[in-house]
Amino acid sequence: MSTRYKGSILSSTAAVNSASSAIGIWRSNEVMQALQASAWPLLYSGPTAVDYLVVAGGGGGGRENYSSGVGGGGGAGGVLVGTGLSVTAATTYTITVGPGGALVSSGSVGNNGSNSVFSSITSTGGGGGGGGSNAGSSAVGNGGSGGGACTAAAATGGTGISGQGYAGGNFIPYGAAGGGGAGAVGQDVYAVNNAGNGGVGIASSITGTSIYYGGGGGGCGYSGSHVGTGGNGGGGAGGEYGVSNGVAGTANTGGGGGGGGNSGGGFNNSGAGGSGVVIIRYPDSYAAASSTTGSPTITVTGGYRIYKFTGNGSITF
Repeated sequence: MSTRYKGSILSSTAAVNSASSAIGIWRSNEVMQALQASAWPLLYSGPTAVDYLVVAGGGGGGRENYSSGVGGGGGAGGVLVGTGLSVTAATTYTITVGPGGALVSSGSVGNNGSNSVFSSITSTGGGGGGGGSNAGSSAVGNGGSGGGACTAAAATGGTGISGQGYAGGNFIPYGAAGGGGAGAVGQDVYAVNNAGNGGVGIASSITGTSIYYGGGGGGCGYSGSHVGTGGNGGGGAGGEYGVSNGVAGTANTGGGGGGGGNSGGGFNNSGAGGSGVVIIRYPDSYAAASSTTGSPTITVTGGYRIYKFTGNGSITF
């Protein structure tokens, strides 16, 4: 038979009575003993470990002013995925979702993306694509994945970070390389006046559906020549010299932006990098998080509770 105790707590196990307490009236030390002995179910049973996907913002494509130059694709934001990350009940964990690097409209190396953070996990923003205003000032960005090389001086792609992404592509004769992706290096440029494709990202099924994240941006192509395509995982395509702007990386994928160029006055902007995302999941046999901020999308599917943050926030287990 269950007994209702003070505070409307139901339990089938009676407290051990002390000499001075009547049945159903508990002293504080008796309450503690009952809790420790699991005399009634805990009101909340949260997870002790979670799976995660932490994607940083992608780098923006570069833009080259030098002569008839073209800019390299932006590198993808770093992608970190793992299981069994320890978490503590009643502890609030801050979520940071990095924005992508902004586009550039004048001759300049692309802007790096920003980091994304959950608990002890930090993924690094993608490197900006190669660009500059003359042969001596051209540069390329390093990051989670590296930006693609451009014409003029920046012949070598930016570096990536092991475990997060790959380097941007290089150029051999004259063209703009693709930005590095989370799953592969950006494509080098071997044919004159052509552009390299962005490196492919990596697939994750943390939401229950296989989705690619962290594709590199494509390099800017010359008019009538190949335009670099964005890597699978949200990478933006490069612009066409004198015709179109670079395409932005897809939001919440960490994709790099496409490169832009200069056609003797008909300037092309580069594409901005795509913003990052943080996704957390754990078995739905555990209770829902006690609180969240930042309005994450919450789903329960496939035996998991899934929290998807597309902006800054927090979660308390």
